[in-house]
Amino acid sequence: MDKVGFGKEGVHKEKVQEDNGQKKETLKISSEHLFRARKLLEQRDYDGSLKENQEILSLSGQNSPGDEALFNMGLIYAHFGNPKKDYGKSIVFFKKLMKDYPQSPFAEQAGIWARILQETEKLSQTIQKLNQVIEESKQVDIEIEEKKREKAK
Repeated sequence: MDKVGFGKEGVHKEKVQEDNGQKKETLKISSEHLFRARKLLEQRDYDGSLKENQEILSLSGQNSPGDEALFNMGLIYAHFGNPKKDYGKSIVFFKKLMKDYPQSPFAEQAGIWARILQETEKLSQTIQKLNQVIEESKQVDIEIEEKKREKAK
């Protein structure tokens, strides 16, 4: 027995109870942040919701609900109404979720979102390139028409 009257098991149990108490408090606080984050997203306050989710992530570390916070952050950056929409950032959050929380119920959905957004970015780049080719073709057509007019004079 040690000085405080506990055997090694007693000290360990006390430490486990203390850890469990801290985890419960962290979960409670995180739940409050999740609730606020959802409400802010409903109100289209993307920055506010993002900050709440970042707070959840910093509180939870590698534990749940950090996985949900990452998922939400990915959705916020992919949201069609977000004026700061950024598919690249969204993909980063979804990939981090899959890497850090492979057993999370959000991991499969994050993978689907990441692949869809990557395909969307590829298609967007292809569209931009095609639009550039179209503009260049229009310019060539204009030049050809001008040369035809000059010859006709």
